[in-house]
Amino acid sequence: MNKSQLVSEIAENVNLTKIDVKKVVDALFDCIEKNLNAGERIMVSGFGVFSVSNSPERVGRNPRTGESVRIAPRRSVKFRSSMEIK
Repeated sequence: MNKSQLVSEIAENVNLTKIDVKKVVDALFDCIEKNLNAGERIMVSGFGVFSVSNSPERVGRNPRTGESVRIAPRRSVKFRSSMEIK
């Protein structure tokens, strides 16, 4: 399911226009992004938890040549689903 399909399905379920639902979905994603960038966890009861994980710099190997390669530190988003999701 992509974003436009999500918007269409929500619009059908709540009897709103797709334009109004798209504004709400965009605002939701913007809010999630802003709070994750600030380092906060987002807990959605009955759905799951979004959090940010920091990976430190490390040394990896190029599988083709076998030489050592520096892998830069990075941040990534983690999602842990609720036990209620089956």
